[in-house]
Amino acid sequence: MLLIGGGAREHAIAEALKKSPSVKLYTLMKNRNPGIYRLSEKVSLKPETDLEAIKSFAEEVKPDIAVIGPEAPLEAGAADVLWDMGVPTVGPRKEAAQIETSKEFMRELMKKYSIKGSVEYASFDTYEGVEEYIDSLSERGIDVVVKPVGLTGGKGVKVVGEQLKDNEEAKEYAREILEKKIGGGKVVIEEKLVGVEFTLHGFVDGRNIAFTPAVQDHPHAYEGDRGPITGGMGSYSCPDHKLPFLTDRDLEEAKEIMRETVEAIRKEVGPYQGILYGQFMLTADGPKVVEYNARFGDPEAMNILPLLKNHFLEICEAIVNGTLDRINVEFERKASVCKYVAPKGYPTDPVKGKVIKVEEEKIRETGALLYYASVDERDGKLYLTGSRSVALVGISENIEECERIVEEAMKYIEGEVFHRRDIGKIELIKKRIEMIRKLRSNS
Repeated sequence: MLLIGGGAREHAIAEALKKSPSVKLYTLMKNRNPGIYRLSEKVSLKPETDLEAIKSFAEEVKPDIAVIGPEAPLEAGAADVLWDMGVPTVGPRKEAAQIETSKEFMRELMKKYSIKGSVEYASFDTYEGVEEYIDSLSERGIDVVVKPVGLTGGKGVKVVGEQLKDNEEAKEYAREILEKKIGGGKVVIEEKLVGVEFTLHGFVDGRNIAFTPAVQDHPHAYEGDRGPITGGMGSYSCPDHKLPFLTDRDLEEAKEIMRETVEAIRKEVGPYQGILYGQFMLTADGPKVVEYNARFGDPEAMNILPLLKNHFLEICEAIVNGTLDRINVEFERKASVCKYVAPKGYPTDPVKGKVIKVEEEKIRETGALLYYASVDERDGKLYLTGSRSVALVGISENIEECERIVEEAMKYIEGEVFHRRDIGKIELIKKRIEMIRKLRSNS
């Protein structure tokens, strides 16, 4: 197996793959993740978007299957290079990956194929028309979300009422995206959705999709859902594979939206083979699509993969062979809580280059799972690189116990770091339930 990527998501993928005794793992990653390094036969420390480096490493190790973890190599066309070399790849080709890498492509696709769960939006490559469009929404009492069209590492989206004061400030941010060419220099303006977010993943083989447990991510940096949007500070899942505020009907609607999206991608640009991540907002009118990702969510991969009953190798083989309909994908009926440790100042002005101490054995004794993320191992020490550093996961019969396990394990990480203590707390979950109850009673 060839693995591309070096974060906590890829550490979780590596561990899941190594549960199959037959797997020998070869990894290409930009910095030395100690968890992945220990699981790999050989490592190439190269940029994950360097297609020549990927090709050269694949020629050297001759993998049976490749798995691409992050979005950046998908956007660069890594899956195309590998498939063209005869290496079956878990991760969509460049055109299909536009479901994440171009928010404009995603919205246009949903509109063209009349897929339920879309929102009101417009895209712009110049500032002309931006103010008029935002004003037209303001006149109807609609606040907006401003998004760069391309990738920004989960940190480019700004929402009125959160990072933006009002629709006037939204205009200024739209101008900044266009002038500074953030995320490719095009901007999407969308209606702001009111509700509670959740994520749903599917393994996709081109036609068939097998769903994983639903997860709730927490993208805000600080407790109480305050502060800037990050790549995700933590997440939880429930033993029934739903979430406390989701009905069976809500979940089935979200699944149908994803099924229709997979079929639309196939018709538009060809088959999608890999992991599809749907980020939804549960509104008074049901689930709406906030965005799609063309790979596992990070942190959600750490909730999902440890619960997988199948060997992940079996899933990967079915994805690349188009045979997902022939296997029964199963997950443990347990809860999970994941919390990320991040450098102080993250995400706007993070500490970099400082030592972080991780007592692996002590963490293991608590029952928590440990996944290394953006750290660099040098001279026997771990250094902060400026992004999320370490993820801890608790798996148990209920969310309360999972959360307790993670907090106990947190005592054994030292450095200029912080984490959100409220993730997985019943008080925060009850707030979500109450919000949906109020929305639906008022609709």
